[in-house]
Amino acid sequence: MPKRRKPNPDQRRRELCDAAIQLLADDGAKGLSHLKVDGRAGVPDGTTSFYFRTRSALLHAVAERMVELDLAALQTVADSGAVDDGSASALAKVVIQSGEEPQLSRTRARYEMTIQATRDPAIGATLQRAVDAFTKLHHDIVVQLLPHGAELDPAVVDDLSNVTLTFINGLMLRFVHGDRIITSPEQLDAVLSAIVAGILHSKQQGQLTHDGAALESRAK
Repeated sequence: MPKRRKPNPDQRRRELCDAAIQLLADDGAKGLSHLKVDGRAGVPDGTTSFYFRTRSALLHAVAERMVELDLAALQTVADSGAVDDGSASALAKVVIQSGEEPQLSRTRARYEMTIQATRDPAIGATLQRAVDAFTKLHHDIVVQLLPHGAELDPAVVDDLSNVTLTFINGLMLRFVHGDRIITSPEQLDAVLSAIVAGILHSKQQGQLTHDGAALESRAK
């Protein structure tokens, strides 16, 4: 009788984390347990607790897996490079995909993990890596939305990035609730361009998203 192949430990951990992500998306953090992950992954009871001894260990592993998946998706976008042919921006494509399966489940799970991060700084630090990468991508693409040849004060670019990113975060939250107010990358690019145009016409550009202390310091 041939020997039964042992599962690859790293692959098994990824499979368990993927099952946990789906559970977070479907049932929230309160619905996450070792046994439920076993059931969702289709493995014998006790498998998840063998790889992740505590619930905290499981949550930390799930955070790492989510960041791994998010960074891989963002790297694919970065590798595609900027395309100036009138097609939708890479940022808009990423955001719209986050509201569609299979990415929508990860978006829901990410909000659940964000709540957990308020109680666990280590989880917050892990998730921040993906946030930083997305913020950089967002900043680079916002610059591409500017009128050709425009050279702006860094504070204005910060305003553009902060305001549009806040809008995108709100949009993704609406996706989580099933509200598809924006359904295509092209539509999202049009909205972002309108926001950028509005800020560029504001007399308060460069001062919209900075705290009072920073403004006073800049005025001196």
